[in-house]
Amino acid sequence: MPSLSEETNGAQSMLMPGGTIGIIGGGQLGRMMALSARYMGFKIGVLDPTENCPTAQVADFQITAEYADKSAIRELAERCDVLTYEFENVDADAIDEVRGLVAVPQGTDLLRVTQHRVREKQFINEHGTDTAPWKAVNSVDELEAALNEIHYPAVLKTVSGGYDGHGQTVLRDEGDLQQVRERGGMPPSILEGFVDFAFEASILVSGNGKDYVTFPIVRNEHRNNILHMTIAPAKVSEQVAKQAHELAVRLAQGFELAGTLAIELFVTKDDRVIVNELAPRPHNSGHYTIEACSIDQFDAHIRGIAGWPCPKPKLLEPAVMVNVLGQHVAPVQALIGEHPEWNVHDYGKAEARHDRKMGHVTVLTDNPARTVEQLEATGCWDDLRMDQTDAKA
Repeated sequence: MPSLSEETNGAQSMLMPGGTIGIIGGGQLGRMMALSARYMGFKIGVLDPTENCPTAQVADFQITAEYADKSAIRELAERCDVLTYEFENVDADAIDEVRGLVAVPQGTDLLRVTQHRVREKQFINEHGTDTAPWKAVNSVDELEAALNEIHYPAVLKTVSGGYDGHGQTVLRDEGDLQQVRERGGMPPSILEGFVDFAFEASILVSGNGKDYVTFPIVRNEHRNNILHMTIAPAKVSEQVAKQAHELAVRLAQGFELAGTLAIELFVTKDDRVIVNELAPRPHNSGHYTIEACSIDQFDAHIRGIAGWPCPKPKLLEPAVMVNVLGQHVAPVQALIGEHPEWNVHDYGKAEARHDRKMGHVTVLTDNPARTVEQLEATGCWDDLRMDQTDAKA
């Protein structure tokens, strides 16, 4: 077992090819982590309740169990040199219990912060970075008091759980507040004010616990609260690019980050950069990096948790990435033969359900605006329409 280093949040000084990386979570992010790790010569184990999950299809072994199954996590730890996770909903206490058996380079502080929206906002603000105005609320009375300060419109979010718009309620007026009253009781929540942004964006930062690099800031467009398209790079001023890079490095340093961290942003009309959310892992908006960058977000993640240095990513060519949801699989596949420029990724999921992320398409281009028009003109994504409430807070 490699020795542990206090300097890199539990990461060994360097894991050599032939070592084994355990991934908690077997979805598409784990799958792409595993593929990157394989190219570097690592072995892969995965813990996931679904047999033959996307990650298991490219792994050396799978432990089929629930994510909170402590005995299963212990077995994974005993069979691996390093543990990582592909999503936030992991039991941090269960991971802490096995840290004497295996390196956990990302640590669990990162998990605990990003699993709880109040702690996340506090962390971001304490590291000199702006967010939307917010208040923690645990009752309807507290919600009403917070609305008097933040005002309508606002978004009420549960402090934990929820993704792609789940666990969120938009409050535009007293009628919406009355609906919350009528529910009877309220889980611990956070109220966030709307941000009058020019567009949504994100930036990735990767590191090995000591040194950090950032990827380009990109523009994101959502449909029905799900990321639809990423355009790389975002057309921003030098001031905005500098703000995004600096805040990303500040937050990475605050976490002593090992691996990749995704930071979802709002860019305002007066060129301010506001942080919306953090994801302690590679991110949907970073999939363009596989074809468009000198090193992709998954390579950077694996290098970081293995204690390797990460070269500064270079954008080799602008790109557009569009998600393929369950209802888009058939129309996209029908057009593969007509579009040699499409880099089609399929996640290997057994069932194509409506709005389930099944894959993505990336197109390298010297004219992103024209490429966006061409992708939309295929009709594959005609069911999606811009929802003006998407990610406004």
